[in-house]
Amino acid sequence: MRVLFLLLFISSAFQAEIVAQSSSVSSAFVIARLKYSGGGDWYNDPSAEVNLLNFVRANTNIAVNPHYEFVDIGGDNFFSYPFVFLTGHGNIALNETEVRRLRTYLENGGFLYVDDDYGLDRPFRREMKKVFPDQDLVELPFNYALYHCKFDFSGGPPKTHEHNGKPAQGFGLFYRGRLVVYYTYESNPSDGWADPAVHNDPEAKRQEALRFGTNLVVWALTH
Repeated sequence: MRVLFLLLFISSAFQAEIVAQSSSVSSAFVIARLKYSGGGDWYNDPSAEVNLLNFVRANTNIAVNPHYEFVDIGGDNFFSYPFVFLTGHGNIALNETEVRRLRTYLENGGFLYVDDDYGLDRPFRREMKKVFPDQDLVELPFNYALYHCKFDFSGGPPKTHEHNGKPAQGFGLFYRGRLVVYYTYESNPSDGWADPAVHNDPEAKRQEALRFGTNLVVWALTH
């Protein structure tokens, strides 16, 4: 499991902290919603991860714990999660400690998925420049293996919501060749994970979004 990988390879600066936490970490996979400052609604659509994890359980052999859980970058248990998810509609603000801890997390096995829920793009790009100042987000080609590791998405990320009517795009940041941050823009698949009554998405769109989310989970746990 990626949890074990993360515990084994996390930097020495946080090794003691991680070892102390390890006894309370479940072996079942859970997605941690990332709580952040700045005013954005990081907490929206709490049913999204639960529904995605139930879909993952039904369509893979991954052991999951389908419940909503959030984590603060500065929290004691931040490094216990192999997959963290960030979304929202507004501003993000990371302080120096959070920037440092997020980079350490990503450099040592962690995976961050970010979904622009409309209005997140500019602050997210600004804050990620603090984390990886020498990198820019790069659009992944449609033949990138993430789009084909479980379900096939030959055209890249799905277009779950229209927003500004632009094409859906998927961007990445890499560390030593490994995709550590994946970002969907003008796509918003996480809205499709939420309960049907929340956004009234057609069932076909919801199923497409859930399949795409499953690819993200499979990718994060195997790369």
